[in-house]
Amino acid sequence: MKHVITTPQAPAAIGPYSQAIQAGNLLFISGQLGLDPATGTWAEGGAGEQAAQALKNISAILSAAGYAMQDIVKTTVFLADMADFATVNEVYAARFSGDFPARSAVAVRTLPKNGLVEIEVIAAR
Repeated sequence: MKHVITTPQAPAAIGPYSQAIQAGNLLFISGQLGLDPATGTWAEGGAGEQAAQALKNISAILSAAGYAMQDIVKTTVFLADMADFATVNEVYAARFSGDFPARSAVAVRTLPKNGLVEIEVIAAR
């Protein structure tokens, strides 16, 4: 059985999808952009700041579902420009302690709303 997870502490879905779906002990969080949920605007700065905001949004969704960052088992990081990889990697690494989740990082042609970074995760308890 699946359960839809939503929180106003992360940006609302901008299309026909849910912020997250819990299925059993797994939580699937849709790709999060570097948008401030209060203002709907991009985190000021560049890819690093957008990555930090995306991870903050992810943390809020995890919390709403009763999960935490250490419950993340897989992430996918989408970058508008692979030249931002090192910057995003530094921000990403700072948000985890202990074992890192499995991860893919790919460059894409464009992201929704012309974002620089989008991150999706799967968490398990």
